[in-house]
Amino acid sequence: MKLNGAQILIQTLIEQGVTDVFGYPGGQVINIYDALYEYRDKINHVLTAHEQGASHAADGYSRATGKVGVCIATSGPGATNLVTGIATAMLDSIPMVAITGNVPNSLIGKDSFQEIDITGVTLPITKHNFFVSKIEDLADTVRKAFSIAKSGRPGPVLIDIPKDVQVGKYDYEPQPIVEKIPLPKVKEDAIEKAVAMINEAKKPYIYVGGGAAGLGMGDEIVAFAEKIGAVIGCSFMGLSAVPQNNERFLGMQGMHGHYASSMSQNEADLILAVGVRFSDRATGNVSKFAKQSKIIQLDPDSAEVNKNVRVDLGLVGDVEDSFKRIAAKCAVSEKPAWFARVKQLKAEEKQFEDEIEAANEAPLTPKQVIETINACKKPNTVIATDVGQHQMWTAQYVEFDGPRRFVSSGGLGTMGFGLGAAIGAHVATKDPVVLVTGDGSFGMNLNELATAVTYKIPVVIVLMNNGVLGMVRQWQTLFFGKRYSNTILTRKTDFVALAKSFGAEGCLAETPVEFKRAFEQAVASGKTVVIEARIDKDEMVLPMLPPGGAISDIITKV
Repeated sequence: MKLNGAQILIQTLIEQGVTDVFGYPGGQVINIYDALYEYRDKINHVLTAHEQGASHAADGYSRATGKVGVCIATSGPGATNLVTGIATAMLDSIPMVAITGNVPNSLIGKDSFQEIDITGVTLPITKHNFFVSKIEDLADTVRKAFSIAKSGRPGPVLIDIPKDVQVGKYDYEPQPIVEKIPLPKVKEDAIEKAVAMINEAKKPYIYVGGGAAGLGMGDEIVAFAEKIGAVIGCSFMGLSAVPQNNERFLGMQGMHGHYASSMSQNEADLILAVGVRFSDRATGNVSKFAKQSKIIQLDPDSAEVNKNVRVDLGLVGDVEDSFKRIAAKCAVSEKPAWFARVKQLKAEEKQFEDEIEAANEAPLTPKQVIETINACKKPNTVIATDVGQHQMWTAQYVEFDGPRRFVSSGGLGTMGFGLGAAIGAHVATKDPVVLVTGDGSFGMNLNELATAVTYKIPVVIVLMNNGVLGMVRQWQTLFFGKRYSNTILTRKTDFVALAKSFGAEGCLAETPVEFKRAFEQAVASGKTVVIEARIDKDEMVLPMLPPGGAISDIITKV
């Protein structure tokens, strides 16, 4: 059947299983939006307040489901407003397709109104991008984009479509949903080497990353840890992959990770890294990282093996297949001495955490806030965050209900990510969402309150307000002689009034009792609610690795 380019685009999205898109209309995507109107019974469009919010919503949609998130923006500033969201997805390996319109082919390169070379702009922050110069290439280009986005190490793909391609007509023939491109299987001799190394280990540590989380490998990892007497830690991106209440799971390790998790990794004699890239926040000083440990790294991307940390064995290919084959061949071993040592480290961790909390005289502490969220949230709640101290407190203390329940920017550390992502996560799952944010991060994209209210998103926004840019101020306190350059916010924002002006509910909490009451009421309401939780400006995220430090330099108190 003969359709115009805009219709072909939307039909191909529907063909590829897309049910929701996020975006903002403009001059060079009017035809695409006309097609969205035509097919509105088959594909839902969420109008965000800003294109950056659309990109974060598509990202959150993907993180919560594993599906490819889709966002749409017009040319020029509309397209460039997607850049931060695309980069966020790229650094965290999130499958996303960003669609932009552009001026007609005849005006390309002539500095036309709102013309931008968005494929050139996004070249370093996409897995691939396409400029569709001919309508006959459009449908297959969309299919290729989806295949690339979800295959191998996932990531964002951009498709730029000039106006004349949207307007022209061409034959459209539906095709099946594109499947992931199969990854190569690791050779058997490499599997045997891994098995031998694991069988020899006396203190094994399974290190879980975002790749394992994305594959839903949590149950397999727990079963294998029990089989070989290992303990489990995770990167920031690996959170929620493994059940929080499992006795072998030690939580996040690294710069602000759990003491027991980081110390156990440091003392291990073998680290099995599953879908994790050893970022600088996780390793600290790489020259001192895990010096007494052999490292096996399972990853789909050869570029990640030996990039940051030298490993003893790199298995590049189908991670889940490699893991299953290794797990089936390894010997059963309990390793009680290793487990006893880890229990000792967990006891040390609890002791210093209790000491910090006991010495804290603030009316409301971050840990009390998170513990209340744990106690009162509905089952299967998605927890989203922005970036800063609140993000790390969330990572340390939230008890996740299952896989894909944590939506947060890791690699890029994008302040302002949270609200758009929370909206996307709810649109994808229909599950309740809690956004934990700070006054600095929330100020960056609070305009998406309009989107949340308009679409009746039941997101409870817990805004930890300490009146400062907390994480940067913490560094200034510890390493810059308390020279607080531009980190003390003297803003007069009334967040409760602000929430109400958008049509949301708003309330203030300054004590644990007030916060519990406010949070329970917010959850029960099913509405968009902002709870301003006042915390002290001198609260710190601990433990902490100092800049250039190793795990042995970990700071547990100040």
